[in-house]
Amino acid sequence: MNARVVVVGIGGDGWAGLDEARRRAVLRADVVLGGERHLAMIPGDVTAERVPWPRPLRDGLPELLERFRGRSIVALASGDPLVAGIGTTLIDVVGVDAVEVLPAVSSVALARARMRWPAESVAVLRDHRALGRELAPGRRLLVLSADRHTPGEVAALLDGAGFGGSAMTVLSDLGGPSEARFSCPARDWAVDHEAPALHVLAIECVADASARPLGLAPGLPDDAFQNDGQLTRRDLRASALSRLAPAPGELLWDVGAGAGSVGIEWMRAHPSCRATAVEANSERAARIRRNAAALGVPSLEVVHGRAPQALDGLPRPDAVFIGGGGTAPGLLRQCWDALRPGGRLVAHAVTLETERALIDTRAVFGGELTRIQVEHADSIGRFTGWAPARAVVQWAAVKPFVAAADTSETGESS
Repeated sequence: MNARVVVVGIGGDGWAGLDEARRRAVLRADVVLGGERHLAMIPGDVTAERVPWPRPLRDGLPELLERFRGRSIVALASGDPLVAGIGTTLIDVVGVDAVEVLPAVSSVALARARMRWPAESVAVLRDHRALGRELAPGRRLLVLSADRHTPGEVAALLDGAGFGGSAMTVLSDLGGPSEARFSCPARDWAVDHEAPALHVLAIECVADASARPLGLAPGLPDDAFQNDGQLTRRDLRASALSRLAPAPGELLWDVGAGAGSVGIEWMRAHPSCRATAVEANSERAARIRRNAAALGVPSLEVVHGRAPQALDGLPRPDAVFIGGGGTAPGLLRQCWDALRPGGRLVAHAVTLETERALIDTRAVFGGELTRIQVEHADSIGRFTGWAPARAVVQWAAVKPFVAAADTSETGESS
């Protein structure tokens, strides 16, 4: 697609707030795309054809842009088009070289200015359902609200997590003539109160006595997860995640996910980390979704199916954790083959049969074997002694990169 689009950021002050470069882009356009609110901001003497966004937006964009191929197109966006805006979507659809961006001041920048919050002191959330990952005493958050109901949903999340004393400030119509703000503690937000449609929500986190901040380090308490006993326990989970080594943007397969704890903690390591949890049991699959939502990673993908068949067609992973089902024929090999070069695979074994499978697989692919025995202090009558948990064998390996010379000779890649 060769369509070229100039994306013009426009603030709450509308046409009057556009600088010369952005005005010139609109005045020269043959077609102006935008939402009804943005299109209404353009003066009547602008001759360009005004076209509202298609619905659904992403699915309808290719056909819309194709219709205006060869014509000068301007797309109007709120503030900075690359801050949770249409600019990002257009780049995905038509490519980075076909899009020019002329930003205005973003709503995030305006909200920080109104709150007097330095940029380095604030986390910005595009999805308020990810709030559970960010909660900590003194944490400052800006939520790009979906609609007028978002503050009420956020207030309920905060209160339920023991952060009901957190200060919530609704900053509405930023930069426009009707700009306003409203503040109250989360626990005092009226259930039927609706915020203005256009707003950013600022939160200063205050922990109540019942709060239980979880942090981002691997190894959350076991009772942070709903489970039926099929759970990778805290110490083992921390060990596995240290070897899985989550990095921004990477994808994990959590195979035989149980309660989903490893995939959830992988995603909590960084907002851009992705995970797919594969679980054969339908009740557990539903439980994984609940755990992911409660712990602030609602976008975790859950595949209900039995591995290795359920792995077919999944995007290639950067890391794989196998917490169950290691004896399934072909599973270890399929996971290894699917890994990207440099990818990490960690598998746990409790039974002798699975342990043997890991030993045999290590003989082929290398890696390290570790036998982990954890003991916890427990009561023995009036005294205290050590209660051992079942030992677990862990295989961890890194898939090597194939040298360029080897790839060219064989015509294959790993």
